[in-house]
Formats: sequence, structure tokens, C-alpha cells
Amino acid sequence: MKPLPKTDNALVLRIDFSDDAAWESICAAIQKPDQKYGFQAYVDFISDPEYDGLTIEQLLVLSPSGSYHTFLFIVDRMALSHPDQPILVVDLYEERGRTFRVIPSEMWGVENNLSIANMDFDEFADSVDQDGIFRGYPEP
Repeated sequence: MKPLPKTDNALVLRIDFSDDAAWESICAAIQKPDQKYGFQAYVDFISDPEYDGLTIEQLLVLSPSGSYHTFLFIVDRMALSHPDQPILVVDLYEERGRTFRVIPSEMWGVENNLSIANMDFDEFADSVDQDGIFRGYPEP
């Protein structure tokens, strides 16, 4: 299996190919700027059937410790089928393999802050709802 590509942006990797329309919907939702501030996630979308069905453990092998990316967004069956489209976020750096889910409209905050090391992975992972999904921080 080929290693994950090195890009300047964070990666959104598709690992489930059961619903093309849902994949396109998620991609569009991720690219939509935040309504309040206009922020957006800077990501590259990878939709390659070679990655179909990969597990977190296999993805960690494809992105060895010390690699270019420190986190990865995964579009799996749950993201494609859940009404909130929660995308899996995988830590590739501090606590390799730790995960949480994020809704597309909040991906900009995760991507922007993790990419510049303004916040740590655990700050998002420890702020998920009861169902394990990060839906943003409450307004002050």
C-alpha cells in the first residue's frame, strides 16, 4: 500500500466508498467558510480506492512517526451515514492513534489550530459531546 502523500495542507482521506453522494456532500461542507468569521479548513481530499477499508492501525503504518502530518481527517462509514457527518480525526504525533470526531462546520477550527500548533490535539479531543463528536466551543 502506498504511503500517504505529503502536502502543504491537512489530509482528508476517504476510506469508505459506499456512497459517492455523501462523500461529495462532506467535501462541500468542509470547504464552506465559517458563516461568522469566514475561516475555512485548508485540506487536500484523497479519494483513492487503494485506501478503502483501512483501519487506524494501518493508517499509522502509512504515516510513520515523524512524518510530515501530525493529524489526519478520515471519512469513514460513520461520517458518510450519520446525519451530522462526523469526520474522524486521528492524532499522528503526540498520542498516536488517539481519535475524536468533528462535524464539517467545525473542521476549520481544528485544522487551523492544529496546523499552526496554536492548540493541542487533546484540547479538542477532551471537548467532545457525550457522543464523542466535537461540535465547537460554546459562545462566551
